[in-house]
Amino acid sequence: MSATSRHGPVFAAVDLGATSGRVITGRVGPDELVLSEVHRFPNTPARLPDGLHWDVLGLYQSMLDGLRAAARGGHVVSVGIDTWAVDYGLLDADGSLLGLPFHYRDGRNTVAAEEVLTHFDAQELYGIGGLQHLPFNTVFQLAAHRPTAQWPAARTLLLMPDLLVYWLTGSVGAEVTNASTTGLLDARTGDWSDALIGRLGLERSLFPPLREPGERAGILLPHVTGSTGLPAGTPVTTVASHDTASAVAAVPATEPGFAYVSCGTWSLAGLELDAPVLTEESRAANFTNERGVDGTVRYLRNIMGMWLLEECRRTWAREGKATGLAGLLADAARAKPFAAVIDPDDPEFLAPGDMPSRIDAALTRTGQTTPAGPGAYVRCVLESLALAHRRTLLAAARLAGRELTRIHLVGGGSRNELLCQWTADATGLPVTAGPAEATALGNVLLQARAGGLAGGLTDMRRLVARTQELRHYAPQGDTRAWERAAGRLTARP
Repeated sequence: MSATSRHGPVFAAVDLGATSGRVITGRVGPDELVLSEVHRFPNTPARLPDGLHWDVLGLYQSMLDGLRAAARGGHVVSVGIDTWAVDYGLLDADGSLLGLPFHYRDGRNTVAAEEVLTHFDAQELYGIGGLQHLPFNTVFQLAAHRPTAQWPAARTLLLMPDLLVYWLTGSVGAEVTNASTTGLLDARTGDWSDALIGRLGLERSLFPPLREPGERAGILLPHVTGSTGLPAGTPVTTVASHDTASAVAAVPATEPGFAYVSCGTWSLAGLELDAPVLTEESRAANFTNERGVDGTVRYLRNIMGMWLLEECRRTWAREGKATGLAGLLADAARAKPFAAVIDPDDPEFLAPGDMPSRIDAALTRTGQTTPAGPGAYVRCVLESLALAHRRTLLAAARLAGRELTRIHLVGGGSRNELLCQWTADATGLPVTAGPAEATALGNVLLQARAGGLAGGLTDMRRLVARTQELRHYAPQGDTRAWERAAGRLTARP
């Protein structure tokens, strides 16, 4: 990552992912977009007797530590926060947090989703919220939460980035790109769906006023400036607080007809549209319509992503096996092509735990031979992800009536040369890989735009394309082999 220049304002981006968090500082100019990571910390959930939770207090303290480091490095003029989606905290009438937020991988959600769908037609939910059916969507999590003793005391619901903004500023709001993942936002209007909230038996007052990326959320509270060393009056700027929305804002696309894959723990693969696609065919294909920057729609599908590989590595580490990524990828490159493929979206892969054993079980169910070593498992995972990218993007283009010209693969997965090349091979489309830090770049750029130092979405993307290191992959090999492998991949409807 480039070192920052010595002069000019500093924007501090708090970027919290599902497994780690960072505070990154950035500077923006006409031909300058440079970042520096000042603090990195783990994001480790805690399993308590009632389920799996986020350690949000630890995350908050680590965020303050990172902002303190940012303050030592230059004149910070703004702070922005992005996180993952769907999870939330509940506040009581005094503004105090009612328990640690639940983790979206907690098992309570599956039962709750089934219960909601006994009372609501899936087509009706999709026609309003436009969301891919995932058991951890906020609408289902709330159904799981309502029977608890916490619920009667709840007065305000804040999604994870909004909760952290509240603790920094005392200001309550709901940023729209993250709110669009709840299933309670009207996909057509971009407003809370009062009708759906009412029919679900939820109090409308739980849901704060919406904020758009670029708005000022508030200024740092005195005790925050005291503990971080940031100047009094430092604003917190509303960015695209869903990390995927920030990443898509930083896609270095300079041509029409592009698709994107934001690849990290999850692979979010899709298109940027001007309006949602709410057809029954789109619902049956399980595509989601989430809000993007400047009223755009992120038409995409969630794919399990690099979670599969990282859970394999965690299992191998516990068994004392070598887990260095470079060595595993080299072994994967030498392994037999298409020896085994899995559906990355199999619900069996969602929970933490022994991933190689679950891959074995999935392959046994589908009459395939289990891998003969870590390299073969890695090849199975990466080829399966490339096939999932192919399946998703071709379906998105068909459902939206678009012709694709290029795939932009951003996020941590863009560093994985095998995944990038195999995505190009599987789809038959050129792939531009990078930037790896797309989420932080989008966060910084939206702060800079609010400060008058960056232009619109097109200008931001051109700046990313001019200033960031990108790699290009052309399709190679026999596309028919990928088509045959795709026929073995058991797809969800």
